[in-house]
Amino acid sequence: QVQLVESGGGLVQAGDSLRLSCAASGRTFSNVVMGWFRQAPGKDREFVASISGSGDFTYYEDSVKGRFTISRDNAKNTVFLQMNSLKSEDTGVYYCAADPDLPGWALRSLNLRADYWGQGTQVTVSY
Repeated sequence: QVQLVESGGGLVQAGDSLRLSCAASGRTFSNVVMGWFRQAPGKDREFVASISGSGDFTYYEDSVKGRFTISRDNAKNTVFLQMNSLKSEDTGVYYCAADPDLPGWALRSLNLRADYWGQGTQVTVSY
């Protein structure tokens, strides 16, 4: 059974940093495009960042470029999201996603139709 389990969320102040982790199990993810989405209260779930299966390529939503960094450790089946200079508008539930149907290089194609999702981790950024 495939599982994605996020961790690392919390309550921080604007300007602080957080590092989210997504531990995958149930199959090998080393050649699978993975990424992060978030959902703010009352809003739709939106794309944040994705990473190629090899980890060589990354793609970001414009508002997080330069502040967030996605990475992965394929030996540990884990994806990370380092979030720096957090803003109040970064508040939301952050979800990890994986789509084995995409080629490992198709990181820009990761979307809400991804096959696998985690349960989410709450990130709250106060003023």
